[in-house]
Amino acid sequence: MRTLGALIFSGFETLDYFGPIEMLGGFGQEVEIITVAKGLDPVPSVHGQRIVVDKTISEKNDYDLLFVPGGDAALIEGKDDELVQWLREASSNAERVMGVCTGTVLLGMTGVLDGRKATTNKRDFMKTVHLAPKVDWVKEARWVEDGKFYTSSGVSAGIDMALAVMADLFGMELAEKLALGCEYEWHKDANRDPFAKLAGLV
Repeated sequence: MRTLGALIFSGFETLDYFGPIEMLGGFGQEVEIITVAKGLDPVPSVHGQRIVVDKTISEKNDYDLLFVPGGDAALIEGKDDELVQWLREASSNAERVMGVCTGTVLLGMTGVLDGRKATTNKRDFMKTVHLAPKVDWVKEARWVEDGKFYTSSGVSAGIDMALAVMADLFGMELAEKLALGCEYEWHKDANRDPFAKLAGLV
């Protein structure tokens, strides 16, 4: 069983987190999900519901998998030196690193994506990517894989990315069972990105 450090912060985007977590949790036997935050107090999402924390960033930084959701608050977290350093260390230790939406921008702000291809929310693309100028930002992609780093476009795209990670780690058959079990229509083509066109990026 692999451990997954799932970062949360005040104001994280609800579907950014819970959509991929539904897939990454698999059937409860492949991945142990550990919710991580700066402190132990329950953390509110952008919609207000509070999530219990399993570990703080000061307790552990060596997870097999690392997951970072987005939300407008992610860009604020990129100014927190302690969290930025933890993300660098946790990314270095992890077998796979995943970012959704502005969670990718947060990863980019730490420097771990410098020189790598990545993508983020298309609606706010031009307003955010300047915060991580050394990343090779891809304007048109549902998600992007570059080495051990997987990054996705906005919100629901994280579910497609998470399934791609599960297929990579455990095989396509398991990933397809996960999607089927959730009655989810998986968009398997990482380059299929109609939202880039709607946002005027291509």
